[in-house]
Amino acid sequence: MKRRQFIRLIGGAAAAWPIAARAQQSRNKIPVVGVLWHAGSAEEEDVYLSVLVKAFNDLGYFEGKNIHLDHRFPAENPDRYRTLGQELIDAKPDAIVAVTLAGAVALKQLTSTIPIVFVLVPDPIASRLVESLARPGGNLTGLSLMSVDLSGKRLELLKEAVPNLSRVALLLDLFSPNKEGQIKANQTAAEALGISLWPAEISAPDEIEPVFSKIAQDRADAVMRGAGTILFNLRARVGAAALAHRLPIMTYVAEEVPHGFLMSYGQDFPDFVRRAAAYTDRILKGAKPADLPVEQPTKFKLVLNLKTAKALGLTIPQTLIVSADEVIA
Repeated sequence: MKRRQFIRLIGGAAAAWPIAARAQQSRNKIPVVGVLWHAGSAEEEDVYLSVLVKAFNDLGYFEGKNIHLDHRFPAENPDRYRTLGQELIDAKPDAIVAVTLAGAVALKQLTSTIPIVFVLVPDPIASRLVESLARPGGNLTGLSLMSVDLSGKRLELLKEAVPNLSRVALLLDLFSPNKEGQIKANQTAAEALGISLWPAEISAPDEIEPVFSKIAQDRADAVMRGAGTILFNLRARVGAAALAHRLPIMTYVAEEVPHGFLMSYGQDFPDFVRRAAAYTDRILKGAKPADLPVEQPTKFKLVLNLKTAKALGLTIPQTLIVSADEVIA
């Protein structure tokens, strides 16, 4: 089956499930796992959705045979996170995977009994999802990105790649739940490096060009990509705008780098998705979220885009190239 056909099948299954497949689940008693994504369709989520399905397959779970994955796509709409989260809860699944912080927060407010595995959450303690990393203490557990904690390292790498770096705009999703924490962490790290850093917020696709135009007018030397799922879905447009205004942009998501970003430093997101499937497997086999410690990343990945560097007239130091885990040439 071709990838596009597979993704359409997943999207169709999500729509058809409430009508017919629940009765089949009742007869077969296969485990049901809800998945609350962030984009608007299975096709938009292809980068990670196919990874999640394969991860379950590798663990011995196959759709319709011994598991049903009940997908929901909120399209970055804050209200839909709650609405679709309630739909998943009403279906009484055995567990729910919350891919983003917004989804995890919505689900925590809606249920205290159904096990929830969060995947891409910067700081689950500050977000009040868990009591501690070692002992989550409730019905949620999962993986911590530690994305805020790496602010200083990302700025150091960006400074190494961009000569005379002194002014940086921090690109943020206006609706990011941990926006203020990101701003504080990045500004603290920037001050230590002698860099002036300020926030630039985006809340809708049509704001990308005006925001980048303003960043350029403010004489920024580069852009730091902050957290916010809308930015991932708009990665191609963000990268194109950065190139159009000759602005190097650092991200923490490796999957964004091919779209005109200069570099990334951060966690291996596909690996996080695979590990979320493993967490869910343990829960389906009887483990309780309260007893499963939140995992933190132990390896960080540096990706460089030399095509973007050339387009911007930048020469990346050889020391940086040698230390990169992946180089797009």
